[in-house]
Amino acid sequence: MTTMTDTASYPSRSANRESWLKRTENWLDARGKGAWIAAMVLGFIFFWPVGLALLAYMIWSKRMFSSSSRDCSRKMHRSMAMGRPTGNTAFDAYKADTLRRLQEEQDNFESFLERLRAAKDKSEFDTFMDERAKRNDGAAEA
Repeated sequence: MTTMTDTASYPSRSANRESWLKRTENWLDARGKGAWIAAMVLGFIFFWPVGLALLAYMIWSKRMFSSSSRDCSRKMHRSMAMGRPTGNTAFDAYKADTLRRLQEEQDNFESFLERLRAAKDKSEFDTFMDERAKRNDGAAEA
């Protein structure tokens, strides 16, 4: 006798494959670029299409060209921008003042860009209206 089971409680094969691939990707990422290169080389040794697929994926996802020093500097920049105090009151005051000035400059620049866009839009609209008026005048004369 067969019983009906709730298929929603069982993950599909594609979901299992996706989670397996995601886990593998995270595992390789945790070990760095060397692990990706080792996996690619092993892929070429055992079955060349796997190595080729890994190489293509590394290039497509930009894993091939990322450097750990860039990642490290991004993390440091992010932590400094978060506003966490360093313990040095003079530096913290300087950092707060600099961030405030940069925020003011960014706001001013965004305001300038908004005015520039508005002026460009108005100019384009005025040109359109002038061309439309000329066409209507030309059609009325004919």
